[in-house]
Amino acid sequence: MKEKDYIEEIILKNLEELNDNEPQDGHFERFEAKLKSQNKKKRITLNVVWKVAAAVIFVLLAVNQVAIYMSPEKLTTKIANAKNDISLASVSEEYEEVEIYYTNAIDAGLTQWNTLSNEGFISAEEQEMMDTELAEFETRFKDLQEDLAANPNDERVINAMLEYYQTKLGIINMIVNKLEEVKQQQKNTEHEIEI
Repeated sequence: MKEKDYIEEIILKNLEELNDNEPQDGHFERFEAKLKSQNKKKRITLNVVWKVAAAVIFVLLAVNQVAIYMSPEKLTTKIANAKNDISLASVSEEYEEVEIYYTNAIDAGLTQWNTLSNEGFISAEEQEMMDTELAEFETRFKDLQEDLAANPNDERVINAMLEYYQTKLGIINMIVNKLEEVKQQQKNTEHEIEI
């Protein structure tokens, strides 16, 4: 008890000095606020996420609209190309496989044609005839694409496209095979002359 009285006595003697060192008004409130802010974890709420997502989407849409506004002819061209790209592949996967087969076979035939042309087995007149035939095939194919775009499930149009591929491939193969025969006959003739 004596010690407590001693401390109390010291405090009472130095009360004025101790009161001068008291913190300013509002010190405890500021201190408490600082403690709360340190303990407060920064949490990202769902509301903030939605706001950020909405802002990002808005910016992307705005940029897209500006791009479309700045280049409307490109968009029109893309739409026009998309309409022109309608083919059997757009109907089903099975028709896509058939179309891939025919286009690859036609490309192979045209490659043979070009090889024979480079070797000199095709005259300029024959090349011109082939170019005319291919242009007619291309015109026919575009007509069929338009028909298919208008009637995507019409079996008659699908069969017409299949017949188109078969006919084109048949004609190219027939011509190339005849040219290969001519080429072989020329080689045989040259070989006989050498003997």
